Amino acid sequence: MKRRTVLKSGLAALTLAGIGSTGLSLLDKAGFISTARAESFTTPLPIPPLLKDLDGSPDSARFAMTVGRGSVEFFPGKATATLGYNGNFLGPTIRVRNGQRFRIAVKNNLSQVTTLHWHGMHLPARWDGGPRQPIPPGTTWSPDFPIKQQAATLWYHPHAMGLTGEQVYHGLAGLVYIEDEVSDQLDIPKTYGVDDIPLIIQDRRFFGDGQFAYVQNMHDVMNGVIGNYLLVNGVMQPTLKVPGRLVRLRLLNGSNSSIYRIGFSDQRVFHVIASDGGFLETPAAMNSIVLSAGERAEVLVDFTGGGTLLQVEQMKGGSFTAMRITTDGNEAGPARIPNHLRTLDRIPESEASGVREFIMETMAMGGGRMGMGMMGRRLTINGKKMDINRIDERVKLGSTEIWEITNRSAMMMSMPHSMHLHDVQFQILSRNGQLPPPHERGRKDTVLIMPGETVRIISRFHDYTGVYMYHCHLLEHEDDGMMGQFEVVT
Repeated sequence: MKRRTVLKSGLAALTLAGIGSTGLSLLDKAGFISTARAESFTTPLPIPPLLKDLDGSPDSARFAMTVGRGSVEFFPGKATATLGYNGNFLGPTIRVRNGQRFRIAVKNNLSQVTTLHWHGMHLPARWDGGPRQPIPPGTTWSPDFPIKQQAATLWYHPHAMGLTGEQVYHGLAGLVYIEDEVSDQLDIPKTYGVDDIPLIIQDRRFFGDGQFAYVQNMHDVMNGVIGNYLLVNGVMQPTLKVPGRLVRLRLLNGSNSSIYRIGFSDQRVFHVIASDGGFLETPAAMNSIVLSAGERAEVLVDFTGGGTLLQVEQMKGGSFTAMRITTDGNEAGPARIPNHLRTLDRIPESEASGVREFIMETMAMGGGRMGMGMMGRRLTINGKKMDINRIDERVKLGSTEIWEITNRSAMMMSMPHSMHLHDVQFQILSRNGQLPPPHERGRKDTVLIMPGETVRIISRFHDYTGVYMYHCHLLEHEDDGMMGQFEVVT
């Protein structure tokens, strides 16, 4: 796919300038595919199938899933080895309701250990699917817990120690839709695959033989594995036909480490209606949105005037014409943007029992900040790398806390980070002392933190005790040890 310079005049929540290049021009010489593919847009956008509910009860949902190997021809005549859930690449969408009992049997048919993490889900620690819940080859893992959160778009992916980046890169990811009485009553598009469209956006790079070029050198650890081809639902440059009316796009930045600015070629305005953890109070009008790896957003787009092109710009790479959207002329359906979505239970700062500080930075072995060519402890949180035998923070069950997170990246490296908390959704209180933009004022579980930036978040720790993770969601940073553990205790 050709890279293009796009979205330069869009609304900017964050600057994309001065970040540095991916180094792909050097890597191309070592055998990476770099030739742009013709922009044909001939492949229909695949819609992940809905995973069959084996119970079919309003009170419970039961599923079965297999983790296995497969292959996909991303380039004609070149079969790429892949991983997938119930298929060759990516996985089905799981749809459940708040209040349901959720059960799933996950069979690992791989030759290596994996896990299955429910990203964004509020759940008991034993079913979190982090590195403390490995699924050995040939075994089945059977989570069983109640859904206890509002309507939201979540996702699932592996989280095995040191293997997360590799397994996600090869295809292990899928979406979870939670519905509730609010989503039922809102007059918004909700017909799956017709006017309610899931979009899993990921970048990849390939060796000359068509295999994924997932390598582990210093550059890739520090900057993340940034691709020069873009996939939408596992396909390069698909085309999507939608009704000529209001359409809902559920966006997931499912990449390993790329940070995306997403918008349209005609700069049309869309309305953000939900962030990671569910609906905002009121829609936020934008014409581009920045999502870091793991973040989600639901947007309403008006297609009464015709189709457009989806554009995706990498913070540390190129720009892509990701997908062509056309219309079928069917205008029956929701005709306007709702003025109000839901009333949020905002957490007052006065409720917090304390403030914890977290410093995300790059450290040399001796404690000083290091240059790109130096080896050392590299990526740390509060000066420490992940140790599964160490509990880094203990949090009181039923408490409310403010976490103050600072990206103390050396200026010469200009390295963004993100922070993802397992189990809980949080609210962003401030970015460098300022209120977050409107689209970040809902519930979140992952937040982008730029070099030199301090972000304050607040969350309630309720219902469950046990050990959970917090980490940078740039997966190469996570696998290198930019991760810690907090235990909720009575």
